Amino acid sequence: MTQTAHPPRTESADSAERAGAASRGLSARVSLGRLLTPPSTEFVMIASTAVLLTLFGVVMVLSATSANPTAPYADALRQGMFAAIGIPLMFIVSRLPVAFFKKVAWPMLIFGVLFQLLVFVPGLGVSSYGNKNWIRVAGVQLQPSEFLKLALAVWIAFVLMRKQSKLGTWHQVFIPVVPVAVLAIGTVLAGDDLGTVMVLVLVMLGCLFFSGAKLRLFIIPAILGLIGVLGFALSSENRMKRILAAFDPSTCDAEKECYQAVHGMWGMANGGIFGVGLGNSQEKYWLPAASNDYIFAIVGEELGLLGCLLVLVLFGVFAVGAFHVIRRTSDPFVRIAAGGIVVWIIGQALFNIGVVVRIFPVMGVPLPFMSQGGTSLLSAMMACGILLAFARTIPAKQKDAVAASRNATGTRGRAATRKTAARRESIAPRKGTASRKGKVAR
Repeated sequence: MTQTAHPPRTESADSAERAGAASRGLSARVSLGRLLTPPSTEFVMIASTAVLLTLFGVVMVLSATSANPTAPYADALRQGMFAAIGIPLMFIVSRLPVAFFKKVAWPMLIFGVLFQLLVFVPGLGVSSYGNKNWIRVAGVQLQPSEFLKLALAVWIAFVLMRKQSKLGTWHQVFIPVVPVAVLAIGTVLAGDDLGTVMVLVLVMLGCLFFSGAKLRLFIIPAILGLIGVLGFALSSENRMKRILAAFDPSTCDAEKECYQAVHGMWGMANGGIFGVGLGNSQEKYWLPAASNDYIFAIVGEELGLLGCLLVLVLFGVFAVGAFHVIRRTSDPFVRIAAGGIVVWIIGQALFNIGVVVRIFPVMGVPLPFMSQGGTSLLSAMMACGILLAFARTIPAKQKDAVAASRNATGTRGRAATRKTAARRESIAPRKGTASRKGKVAR
């Protein structure tokens, strides 16, 4: 039987094997440490405020819809179901890498536009308050334009990221961002939803601002947007009356076009500082959109000025956390997408609150996280998940750099130790040979 002679293992091979094992062990420790690393401050600020506003909104929807004599808890249960889906969905999206959102930017926009076009399909599209911006599928009413806001922010961020070195010229900034965005916004404008159109324009301008484009380049889209809004407002007598009523309330008929605005203000005035108590609102019996567009009026009436300030503080903390992500990131895609998302959520919140206190005309814009509406809540929670994914990249990069430096330092230290040991081993036999030669000579 033939036996194969294996070459003896050298000391250098053993050292390399030990070094590889040590390196693998260090990598495992770094991965485990990254998994157990506490979240960043930005992550906590965004996640906590989103969850608190969502839960607060479910409670207020329950209070506002309790005036329904036939099914007082049906709408609140449905809102709670969407909240139970949206909160875990937010944390699932937060675990996705930033590269994933870059890859799905175009598919998100295409899906958002096609989904929005379903409102014009006979049998699917549903009209409400003169706006055709909803669809009904299997008994569930959805608003596709809510997902279009998120898709537009991610897509614009992806396009402008690829043009970072060319944003000094107007045609590189506007093409294809402005034509494609106008086409997407036009699908919503065709359904006569002016409030959502203004939010989408705000998303586009926010992305352009945080991309680093020169401010003078905003003049053209701002003028075009203003002309479009004025033209759209002048085309409807009812819409024009609501706009004029915001500047001169005395000319507004409280029984017709200003019915909601007047009752919303009455609710805010009735609340005072401490409110009339949770569930004790009177205006929820009169407001047709008490759980939707005028949920802030119910908060003001039942919880008073303190409840309104709590809502404003939560939105403020959310904005601070998002702006910290924008300021600390070095990725232009993260900066632009986060800018578009925070301008969307905070801008829409200011629009809604401004409508309730009669700073703006009635536009039919929901309060993010709090107003009744499943698609509005899910799209906002997905947007927060993307912000959380962006927030996770900031401390991860810093800790990776620290771990890499420690790894490099440790590797250099081990290499130096091995060289020193090898040098000592090579010197020891020489000394022994020299001493033996000296004894023989004597």
